Amino acid sequence: MMTSDKRRSELKRLLNSKSCLRALEAHSPISALLAQHACFEPAPGNTVGYDAVWSSSLTDSTQKGLPDIEILSASNRLLNVHEIFDVCALPMIFDGDTGGKPEHFALHVKALELAGVSAVVIEDKRGLKKNSLLGNDVLQQQDAIEEFCDKIRAGRASRITDDFMIIARCESLILERGMDDALQRCLAYVDAGADGIMIHSRKKDGQEIIEFARLFRQRHPDVPLICVPTSYAHLKFEELERAGFNVVIYANHMLRSAYLAMKGVAEDILRNGRTLEIEPRCLGIDEILRLIPGTA
Repeated sequence: MMTSDKRRSELKRLLNSKSCLRALEAHSPISALLAQHACFEPAPGNTVGYDAVWSSSLTDSTQKGLPDIEILSASNRLLNVHEIFDVCALPMIFDGDTGGKPEHFALHVKALELAGVSAVVIEDKRGLKKNSLLGNDVLQQQDAIEEFCDKIRAGRASRITDDFMIIARCESLILERGMDDALQRCLAYVDAGADGIMIHSRKKDGQEIIEFARLFRQRHPDVPLICVPTSYAHLKFEELERAGFNVVIYANHMLRSAYLAMKGVAEDILRNGRTLEIEPRCLGIDEILRLIPGTA
Protein backbone atom coordinates (compact mmCIF):
# COMPACT_ATOMS: atom_id res chain seq x y z
CA MET A 1 0.00 0.00 0.00
CA MET A 2 1.44 3.37 -1.03
CA THR A 3 0.91 5.88 1.79
CA SER A 4 0.87 9.64 1.24
CA ASP A 5 4.14 10.06 3.15
CA LYS A 6 5.94 7.39 1.13
CA ARG A 7 4.58 8.67 -2.19
CA ARG A 8 5.48 12.28 -1.42
CA SER A 9 9.12 11.40 -0.64
CA GLU A 10 9.55 9.16 -3.70
CA LEU A 11 10.47 11.93 -6.15
CA LYS A 12 13.36 13.16 -4.01
CA ARG A 13 14.56 9.59 -3.57
CA LEU A 14 14.53 9.05 -7.34
CA LEU A 15 16.35 12.35 -7.97
CA ASN A 16 19.07 11.19 -5.60
CA SER A 17 19.40 7.79 -7.27
CA LYS A 18 19.05 8.60 -11.01
CA SER A 19 20.63 11.35 -13.10
CA CYS A 20 17.43 12.10 -15.03
CA LEU A 21 13.76 11.15 -14.65
CA ARG A 22 10.96 10.75 -17.18
CA ALA A 23 7.54 12.21 -16.28
CA LEU A 24 4.39 11.73 -18.38
CA GLU A 25 1.22 13.80 -18.29
CA ALA A 26 -1.75 12.07 -16.67
CA HIS A 27 -5.15 13.76 -16.70
CA SER A 28 -7.20 10.81 -15.45
CA PRO A 29 -6.80 7.56 -13.52
CA ILE A 30 -6.70 5.49 -16.73
CA SER A 31 -3.98 7.68 -18.28
CA ALA A 32 -1.98 7.40 -15.04
CA LEU A 33 -2.35 3.61 -15.11
CA LEU A 34 -1.07 3.54 -18.68
CA ALA A 35 1.90 5.70 -17.69
CA GLN A 36 2.71 3.36 -14.81
CA HIS A 37 2.54 0.22 -16.98
CA ALA A 38 4.36 1.62 -20.02
CA CYS A 39 7.85 0.18 -20.50
CA PHE A 40 10.41 -0.41 -23.22
CA GLU A 41 13.43 -2.71 -23.32
CA PRO A 42 16.12 -1.08 -25.50
CA ALA A 43 18.55 -3.89 -24.63
CA PRO A 44 18.19 -7.22 -22.83
CA GLY A 45 17.92 -6.64 -19.11
CA ASN A 46 17.60 -2.86 -19.52
CA THR A 47 14.00 -1.68 -19.10
CA VAL A 48 12.96 1.96 -19.12
CA GLY A 49 9.64 3.42 -18.00
CA TYR A 50 8.19 6.56 -16.50
CA ASP A 51 9.34 7.66 -13.07
CA ALA A 52 6.54 10.13 -12.32
CA VAL A 53 3.31 11.61 -13.63
CA TRP A 54 2.68 15.26 -14.41
CA SER A 55 -0.66 16.82 -13.48
CA SER A 56 -1.07 19.52 -16.14
CA SER A 57 -3.38 22.49 -15.69
CA LEU A 58 -3.76 22.60 -19.48
CA THR A 59 -4.99 19.02 -19.79
CA ASP A 60 -7.03 19.14 -16.58
CA SER A 61 -8.95 22.16 -17.85
CA THR A 62 -9.15 20.90 -21.46
CA GLN A 63 -10.71 17.58 -20.47
CA LYS A 64 -13.43 19.57 -18.70
CA GLY A 65 -13.98 21.75 -21.78
CA LEU A 66 -12.58 24.82 -20.02
CA PRO A 67 -9.93 27.33 -21.21
CA ASP A 68 -6.40 27.12 -19.84
CA ILE A 69 -6.61 30.43 -17.94
CA GLU A 70 -6.07 29.20 -14.36
CA ILE A 71 -9.82 28.73 -14.01
CA LEU A 72 -9.25 25.55 -12.00
CA SER A 73 -7.51 26.09 -8.68
CA ALA A 74 -5.41 23.46 -6.93
CA SER A 75 -8.42 22.76 -4.73
CA ASN A 76 -10.63 22.18 -7.79
CA ARG A 77 -8.13 19.64 -9.09
CA LEU A 78 -7.53 17.70 -5.87
CA LEU A 79 -10.35 15.22 -6.50
CA ASN A 80 -8.65 14.17 -9.74
CA VAL A 81 -5.34 13.87 -7.88
CA HIS A 82 -6.91 11.57 -5.30
CA GLU A 83 -8.54 9.44 -8.01
CA ILE A 84 -5.19 9.07 -9.78
CA PHE A 85 -3.48 8.10 -6.53
CA ASP A 86 -6.12 5.43 -5.92
CA VAL A 87 -4.81 3.45 -8.89
CA CYS A 88 -1.27 4.71 -9.60
CA ALA A 89 1.81 4.42 -7.37
CA LEU A 90 4.03 6.85 -9.31
CA PRO A 91 4.94 10.16 -7.64
CA MET A 92 3.25 13.29 -9.00
CA ILE A 93 4.61 16.66 -10.08
CA PHE A 94 1.76 19.19 -10.02
CA ASP A 95 1.41 22.14 -12.40
CA GLY A 96 0.45 24.99 -10.09
CA ASP A 97 0.15 27.72 -12.78
CA THR A 98 1.15 31.04 -11.17
CA GLY A 99 0.35 29.81 -7.67
CA GLY A 100 -2.06 32.73 -7.16
CA LYS A 101 -1.48 35.17 -4.33
CA PRO A 102 1.22 34.15 -1.82
CA GLU A 103 -1.44 33.57 0.84
CA HIS A 104 -3.38 31.28 -1.51
CA PHE A 105 -0.22 29.46 -2.60
CA ALA A 106 0.67 28.70 1.02
CA LEU A 107 -2.69 26.95 1.47
CA HIS A 108 -2.34 25.07 -1.83
CA VAL A 109 1.09 23.81 -0.77
CA LYS A 110 -0.30 22.37 2.43
CA ALA A 111 -3.24 20.69 0.66
CA LEU A 112 -1.07 19.17 -2.07
CA GLU A 113 1.51 17.99 0.43
CA LEU A 114 -1.11 16.30 2.61
CA ALA A 115 -2.54 14.60 -0.48
CA GLY A 116 0.82 13.00 -1.23
CA VAL A 117 1.93 15.16 -4.19
CA SER A 118 5.74 15.29 -4.43
CA ALA A 119 6.28 18.69 -6.06
CA VAL A 120 4.47 21.78 -7.29
CA VAL A 121 5.71 23.94 -10.16
CA ILE A 122 4.72 27.62 -10.26
CA GLU A 123 5.52 30.03 -13.09
CA ASP A 124 6.72 33.61 -12.70
CA LYS A 125 3.79 35.31 -14.44
CA ARG A 126 0.97 37.48 -13.17
CA GLY A 127 -2.42 38.60 -14.39
CA LEU A 128 -4.71 36.42 -16.47
CA LYS A 129 -2.77 33.28 -17.28
CA LYS A 130 -2.23 32.44 -20.95
CA ASN A 131 -0.56 29.29 -22.25
CA SER A 132 3.19 29.79 -22.44
CA LEU A 133 3.53 28.40 -25.97
CA LEU A 134 1.60 31.44 -27.21
CA GLY A 135 4.61 33.55 -26.19
CA ASN A 136 4.32 37.25 -27.07
CA ASP A 137 1.49 36.57 -29.52
CA VAL A 138 -0.78 37.36 -26.56
CA LEU A 139 -0.35 39.70 -23.59
CA GLN A 140 1.62 37.92 -20.87
CA GLN A 141 3.13 39.68 -17.88
CA GLN A 142 6.10 38.41 -15.91
CA ASP A 143 6.12 38.87 -12.16
CA ALA A 144 8.71 41.06 -10.46
CA ILE A 145 11.61 38.96 -9.18
CA GLU A 146 11.20 39.90 -5.52
CA GLU A 147 7.44 39.36 -5.57
CA PHE A 148 7.86 35.89 -7.03
CA CYS A 149 10.58 35.16 -4.46
CA ASP A 150 8.12 36.16 -1.73
CA LYS A 151 5.67 33.60 -3.12
CA ILE A 152 8.35 30.90 -3.00
CA ARG A 153 9.13 31.82 0.60
CA ALA A 154 5.45 31.73 1.54
CA GLY A 155 5.16 28.24 0.09
CA ARG A 156 8.25 27.03 1.90
CA ALA A 157 7.00 28.42 5.21
CA SER A 158 3.76 26.48 4.75
CA ARG A 159 5.44 23.11 4.14
CA ILE A 160 5.02 20.38 6.68
CA THR A 161 8.03 18.32 5.56
CA ASP A 162 11.17 18.81 3.47
CA ASP A 163 10.02 16.02 1.14
CA PHE A 164 7.64 18.34 -0.71
CA MET A 165 9.41 20.30 -3.46
CA ILE A 166 8.60 23.82 -4.69
CA ILE A 167 9.91 24.27 -8.23
CA ALA A 168 10.16 27.70 -9.85
CA ARG A 169 9.33 27.91 -13.55
CA CYS A 170 10.99 30.76 -15.45
CA GLU A 171 9.22 32.29 -18.46
CA SER A 172 11.97 34.71 -19.58
CA LEU A 173 12.88 32.72 -22.71
CA ILE A 174 9.20 32.29 -23.59
CA LEU A 175 8.74 36.07 -23.44
CA GLU A 176 12.00 36.69 -25.33
CA ARG A 177 13.65 38.61 -22.50
CA GLY A 178 16.98 36.94 -23.04
CA MET A 179 19.36 34.53 -21.37
CA ASP A 180 20.73 37.04 -18.86
CA ASP A 181 17.24 37.77 -17.52
CA ALA A 182 16.47 34.05 -17.27
CA LEU A 183 19.67 33.36 -15.34
CA GLN A 184 19.24 36.35 -13.04
CA ARG A 185 15.74 35.23 -12.14
CA CYS A 186 16.55 31.56 -11.65
CA LEU A 187 19.53 32.31 -9.44
CA ALA A 188 17.31 34.57 -7.32
CA TYR A 189 14.62 31.88 -7.11
CA VAL A 190 17.14 29.33 -5.84
CA ASP A 191 18.37 31.85 -3.27
CA ALA A 192 14.75 32.32 -2.16
CA GLY A 193 14.47 28.59 -1.49
CA ALA A 194 13.20 27.00 -4.71
CA ASP A 195 13.98 23.28 -4.66
CA GLY A 196 14.37 23.15 -8.43
CA ILE A 197 14.11 25.18 -11.62
CA MET A 198 11.96 24.58 -14.69
CA ILE A 199 13.16 26.53 -17.70
CA HIS A 200 10.65 26.86 -20.52
CA SER A 201 11.20 27.67 -24.19
CA ARG A 202 9.19 27.56 -27.40
CA LYS A 203 12.20 27.71 -29.75
CA LYS A 204 12.01 24.63 -31.94
CA ASP A 205 15.76 24.00 -32.27
CA GLY A 206 16.18 23.61 -28.50
CA GLN A 207 19.53 25.36 -28.49
CA GLU A 208 18.66 28.08 -25.98
CA ILE A 209 17.46 25.46 -23.51
CA ILE A 210 20.78 23.60 -23.84
CA GLU A 211 22.70 26.87 -23.42
CA PHE A 212 20.69 27.80 -20.33
CA ALA A 213 21.47 24.44 -18.74
CA ARG A 214 25.20 24.93 -19.42
CA LEU A 215 25.26 28.37 -17.81
CA PHE A 216 23.01 27.43 -14.88
CA ARG A 217 25.13 24.37 -14.08
CA GLN A 218 28.18 26.60 -13.70
CA ARG A 219 26.49 28.21 -10.69
CA HIS A 220 24.36 25.35 -9.39
CA PRO A 221 25.67 21.90 -10.31
CA ASP A 222 23.24 20.08 -8.01
CA VAL A 223 19.92 21.98 -8.11
CA PRO A 224 17.30 19.89 -9.97
CA LEU A 225 16.73 21.28 -13.47
CA ILE A 226 13.56 20.47 -15.39
CA CYS A 227 12.53 20.90 -19.02
CA VAL A 228 9.37 20.36 -21.09
CA PRO A 229 10.37 19.48 -24.68
CA THR A 230 7.00 20.14 -26.32
CA SER A 231 8.46 22.62 -28.83
CA TYR A 232 11.88 21.01 -29.33
CA ALA A 233 10.42 17.52 -29.74
CA HIS A 234 13.35 16.25 -31.83
CA LEU A 235 15.73 16.28 -28.84
CA LYS A 236 16.00 12.83 -27.29
CA PHE A 237 15.86 12.13 -23.58
CA GLU A 238 19.53 11.16 -23.55
CA GLU A 239 20.55 14.50 -25.10
CA LEU A 240 18.65 16.44 -22.45
CA GLU A 241 20.14 14.25 -19.74
CA ARG A 242 23.67 14.95 -21.04
CA ALA A 243 22.86 18.68 -21.11
CA GLY A 244 22.30 18.57 -17.36
CA PHE A 245 18.55 18.19 -16.95
CA ASN A 246 17.24 16.03 -14.10
CA VAL A 247 13.58 15.73 -15.12
CA VAL A 248 12.09 15.65 -18.61
CA ILE A 249 8.31 16.18 -18.65
CA TYR A 250 6.18 15.06 -21.59
CA ALA A 251 3.50 17.49 -20.60
CA ASN A 252 0.33 17.03 -22.68
CA HIS A 253 0.76 14.11 -25.04
CA MET A 254 -1.63 11.64 -23.41
CA LEU A 255 -4.62 13.97 -23.78
CA ARG A 256 -3.59 15.21 -27.24
CA SER A 257 -3.23 11.67 -28.59
CA ALA A 258 -6.45 10.49 -26.94
CA TYR A 259 -8.39 13.40 -28.44
CA LEU A 260 -7.10 12.67 -31.94
CA ALA A 261 -7.98 8.98 -31.62
CA MET A 262 -11.49 9.68 -30.31
CA LYS A 263 -12.15 12.27 -33.01
CA GLY A 264 -11.17 9.80 -35.72
CA VAL A 265 -13.28 7.01 -34.26
CA ALA A 266 -16.36 9.23 -33.91
CA GLU A 267 -16.08 10.40 -37.53
CA ASP A 268 -15.38 6.91 -38.95
CA ILE A 269 -18.42 5.34 -37.26
CA LEU A 270 -20.54 7.95 -39.05
CA ARG A 271 -18.65 7.47 -42.31
CA ASN A 272 -18.95 3.67 -42.35
CA GLY A 273 -22.27 3.25 -40.59
CA ARG A 274 -20.73 0.60 -38.35
CA THR A 275 -17.80 -0.01 -36.00
CA LEU A 276 -16.03 -2.82 -37.88
CA GLU A 277 -13.46 -0.52 -39.47
CA ILE A 278 -12.43 1.11 -36.20
CA GLU A 279 -12.18 -2.03 -34.06
CA PRO A 280 -8.41 -2.47 -34.72
CA ARG A 281 -7.87 1.02 -33.23
CA CYS A 282 -9.77 0.21 -30.04
CA LEU A 283 -8.48 -1.37 -26.86
CA GLY A 284 -9.65 -4.96 -26.67
CA ILE A 285 -12.03 -5.91 -23.87
CA ASP A 286 -9.59 -8.61 -22.71
CA GLU A 287 -6.86 -5.96 -22.36
CA ILE A 288 -9.18 -3.78 -20.29
CA LEU A 289 -9.83 -6.75 -18.03
CA ARG A 290 -6.09 -7.19 -17.52
CA LEU A 291 -5.39 -3.49 -17.03
CA ILE A 292 -8.04 -2.79 -14.38
CA PRO A 293 -7.74 -5.13 -11.38
CA GLY A 294 -11.05 -6.57 -10.22
CA THR A 295 -12.86 -6.00 -13.53
CA ALA A 296 -13.00 -9.70 -14.42
